[in-house]
Amino acid sequence: MSEITPDLVRHLGVLARIQLNDEEVERLTGQLDAIVDNIAKVSQVATPDVVATSHPVALENVFRADVPGGELSREQVLQNAPDATEDRFRVTAILGEEQ
Repeated sequence: MSEITPDLVRHLGVLARIQLNDEEVERLTGQLDAIVDNIAKVSQVATPDVVATSHPVALENVFRADVPGGELSREQVLQNAPDATEDRFRVTAILGEEQ
């Protein structure tokens, strides 16, 4: 027997302050029932012998060595800048004041 009934879905809609029409109630009844059934299946196999995990594969951070590379010349740095002057990047003022 199904745990999720249309009346329960309507009640959950009221609690969540969501207006549900009859079509939505019918659709959600089936979806929520499938979710509850799947959780019940997982609960059956989740025994104290099975270690709880958040990921099936262990996560590991991958870091590379922080090694300084070659330096760029001032010309290389500024070659793709939309606007440069006196060997500097030129940007528009963002504070509304000229400095």
